[in-house]
Amino acid sequence: MTEPNPPPINQGPYIEFREVSKAFGNNQVLDHVSFDVQAGETVCILGRSGVGKSVALQHMMGFLKPDSGRVIVAYQDITDYDEAQIEVVRRKLTIVFQNGALFDSMTVGENVAFPLREKGILGEEQIYQVVDGLLDMVGVKAMRDLLPSDLSTGMKRSVAIARALAAEPECILYDEPTTMVDPLMAQLLGDLIKRLNIQLKLTSVVVTHDMRLAKKLADRVIFLHEGRAVFIGTVEEMEKSQEPIVQEFLELDELKIMAG
Repeated sequence: MTEPNPPPINQGPYIEFREVSKAFGNNQVLDHVSFDVQAGETVCILGRSGVGKSVALQHMMGFLKPDSGRVIVAYQDITDYDEAQIEVVRRKLTIVFQNGALFDSMTVGENVAFPLREKGILGEEQIYQVVDGLLDMVGVKAMRDLLPSDLSTGMKRSVAIARALAAEPECILYDEPTTMVDPLMAQLLGDLIKRLNIQLKLTSVVVTHDMRLAKKLADRVIFLHEGRAVFIGTVEEMEKSQEPIVQEFLELDELKIMAG
C-alpha cells in the first residue's frame, strides 16, 4: 500500500473514535465507544482500573486494531492502515508509558538524544544542545549523566517526557503519569504537563484515575465504565453529572484525598 497523502489541516477532530469495540476473548473492553479530541485540546480518560483506558491509547498508536468501528488519528482514518502507513502517523504522536520505558543501558542524556539521532538531521553538538534544553525544561538537567536506575519513578517520568518531546510530536499520549509517585511529585508532573501543553500548543490525551490531575489539565474528560463512555464533558459538568457510577468515583476520590 502507498503512503497516504497528508490530509488538509483542521479537517475535523485530531483524534476520533467512532463506535470502537474491542474484546479479548470473552472480555469486552471497549463497547461502541465514541469520542473526539480537537487539535490543541487536553482530554483526560478517567475510570477505574481495567476499564479500557490504556487499550484506548494503544488503538491511537496503532498497536491494536478495533474489532469494529473506526479510529482517526492526526486527521487520518488509521483503522485499515498497514504497519508502514501507521509508522508515518506515529511520527506525529508519541506515548509516555507508565514505566517510562527508558533504555536501562543508556544515560538520561543518551535516552533523550535517541529520537534526535534516529532522525539523523542534527550533528552531535546540536543534539546535546537540544538535550540540555529539554532536560532543563522538565527540571532534570542535573541528571543528564545518570542511568535510569539512579532515578526515582517520578524523575524517570520527567525524562520520558523529555524524550517524547525530542521527537517533536504534535500530540502526546500519557499513560497514568502520576501512578506510583508521591503526592508532591504528582503535583510537579501535572504542572509540567500543563506548562508544556501551553508552551508548545500540544494535543494531549491523559489516561488517569487521578481526579486532581484531571482538574488541573483537562479541557474535557471521558469517563469509561464497563467498556462504554458513560460521560463526556468538562470537569465542572462531570461534578454535576447524575450518572451514579460517576458520582461514586468522585466520592471515592474525595475519601482518598481526605485519607491522604
